[in-house]
Formats: sequence, C-alpha cells, structure tokens
Amino acid sequence: MSSFVEMIENITPDIYESLKLAVEIGKWSDGRKLTQEQRELSLQALIAWEVQNLPEDQRIGYMGPQECASKSTTVPNILFKSDAIH
Repeated sequence: MSSFVEMIENITPDIYESLKLAVEIGKWSDGRKLTQEQRELSLQALIAWEVQNLPEDQRIGYMGPQECASKSTTVPNILFKSDAIH
C-alpha cells in the first residue's frame, strides 16, 4: 500500500473491530503487546476510517451535545437590581 489513505480504504469492518480491540487492550489478537507507535498509528487509522464509515455519534471520542449544568438556572443580578435603576 502506497499511502495512509489507501490503507484506510482497505480496512474492512472485521479489520476495524480487530484494530479497535487491539488499541483498547494494548495487545494484538496473538497476545503481542502493541508498541506506542503501533497504538498511535492504529488509533489514527480507526479515527480516519470512522470519519468515512460511521455516523458522528458512533465515532471514537464522541461526547454528544454538551451544556453547562448551570445554564438552565437563572442567576440573579446582584449588581444591578431592576428597581434600583431609574
């Protein structure tokens, strides 16, 4: 394979699942430990494959819509009370 893009295009769903498991547990299916470089490259491949093949909410690292918990709470304005301003 001549490029990273070509490699990503050749990942099948089975290969994707194997890579994902290897990254998660830090070992290949035969029990050998992934090197740091293998883990990083595998994770990059997983992310690139997911961009082309999975909806956003099924991708690695998806957090969903986030809102601050205090957003729904009204905070009183103690500096400028409406009845004090004329």
